[in-house]
Order: sequence, then C-alpha cells, then structure tokens
Amino acid sequence: MESHRIIRSPLFYVGDKYKLLKEILPLFPEKIENFYEPFVGGGSVFLNVDAKKYFLNDLNSDLIQLQVSLQKNSKSTISLVSRYEKIAKKYGLSLSYLSNDVSDELKKKYPKTYFSHFNKIAYNKLRNYYNASKKRSPDLLYLLIIYGFNRMIRFNSKGYFNLPVGNVDFNANVVKALSEYERIIKTKDIVWSSLDFEDFIKGITFNKDDFIFIDPPYLITSSEYNKIWTEKEESRLLSLLDRLDKRGVKFAISNVITYKNKTNHIFESWSKNYIVSEISSNYISFNDNTKKNFREVLVVNYEKARI
Repeated sequence: MESHRIIRSPLFYVGDKYKLLKEILPLFPEKIENFYEPFVGGGSVFLNVDAKKYFLNDLNSDLIQLQVSLQKNSKSTISLVSRYEKIAKKYGLSLSYLSNDVSDELKKKYPKTYFSHFNKIAYNKLRNYYNASKKRSPDLLYLLIIYGFNRMIRFNSKGYFNLPVGNVDFNANVVKALSEYERIIKTKDIVWSSLDFEDFIKGITFNKDDFIFIDPPYLITSSEYNKIWTEKEESRLLSLLDRLDKRGVKFAISNVITYKNKTNHIFESWSKNYIVSEISSNYISFNDNTKKNFREVLVVNYEKARI
C-alpha cells in the first residue's frame, strides 16, 4: 500500500477502523485492482485504500443512500456545508464552527454536556420530521448522525431513527472531514450497493489482484449494530470466505475473539487456518463508550501479513 496521510470518513462512524488504519493498511496487499467491502459502514477504510475500482456495500440502505449523496454532492465542500448549515439554522441547532451559539450560563451549568442541552429540542424536531417523511432526505440523516449520540446510526424495528441527541455538533472537525472527503472521493471509481453480504459477493469473477476487506458486526460485543448478527450469520460468512480462499481470492477480516468474559469460539477456531495479526482495539458500545481490554484481530489468507 502506498503511504499517505490517513483521513477519516465525514460520517465519524463509531467503531470504524480509522484509528487502526496505521496498523491495518500495511497488512493489505501492495497492489489492488478491485477493492470490495461487503460491510462498508462509514467508509474510512476505502477512503485510504489505493485501488483502480471500488465495490462498496452495506445492508443498511439508508447508509448507502447517504454515502451516494455525499459522493454526488462533494464537488464543492463550500456548497455542501452551506446546505447542512441552512438546515441546522432552520431547526436552531448549534454551529460551533461558525459561532458560539451556546451561552456561557449553559456552559457553566452543564460544563460537559452543554451541547446536548442546547440542541435537544431542535434535534428531536429534526428527527421527528425525518421519521415522518415519505422520502427521507440523506441531508437530514447526516445531521442526525452528526448531532446524535456517539454519532451512531440506529433505527428501531419500525424503521424510525431513534438515536438521542449527543454532546457534539457541526464543528470545525466536521468541516475538515468533508473537505478531505471531497479531495479524496473525486479520485475514486465507486459502485455502491445495499445487499446481503453473500448476494454482494455472489457472481463476481475475481481477478488476480482483487482484494476483499471484511469488517462485519462483531458476534460477542454489545453494540446496537451487532445485535442483528447471529451465530448463523457468522458461520455463513466464514464458510463463504473458505470458498473464496479455495478460489485464490485475497481477503482480510477484522473481528473480536474475546470480549469481557465471552469468547467467539466459532471465529477463533476458523482463524487457525489462516494468518492472524493482533491489532489494538477501538470498539465502543452504545451503552458503554469506554475502551475495553479485549482481543481484536485481523485475519488474512495471504503471505504478506507474516511481518
């Protein structure tokens, strides 16, 4: 992989691999023709990978629509930020990159959570409007993520976005991330899709220098996103990777083997057939956003990882 400054997706996806890319990228193949991500999430990985073409997928169709919208409207960071700014002002949300909207009195009263107190009513109005809309706007979803708790994406069983307000807002880091995204995304040839991971892979004729990076929901951790993942899905994914290995397709998969008092025995047993590299963990759950001591790994099926 060609070394360059690592950038983060403007989605600030909690649990993405941004903080781990300095460890992960050197383990990727030197040459990548087509890059495949069945669980693209926020997109920090593909943004930092050099390839000729990118095939990016996630089962969450709202997330993919947002990714497509970001790419489509990233020709001008100024105009994109202006669009978000206009919506934020309409609902009365704070914009700390522009001005100090929060009063000193509120900051003194709630020194660590003043943004959440300032934005709560406005955020709930925005969320209610988004959920009631027949055609949901990716722009509104982006702002719900930016102002939401831990900048996560969470929908309930009825399909309503139900994340509460967070203690962050549209700040200078968001503007910077959007600007860097604009610079990088224009160089990438991307095909987006929203399919089950097996349907996404099915039918692909892989070339010699194609590569798949897999960052699935973690079976034994407690994030909201991971609750949809079962032992059945885990086994189905690992069986698919075994079949791809027999076809000579290069892949890398991240996962957690131990977490608190739990062990992912399915993945642990399967990984013994491949090359395992320990990586620093950045896992954060919805209910507990502190870092935990547990074992996170990157497993690959090619020799480069023996370093």
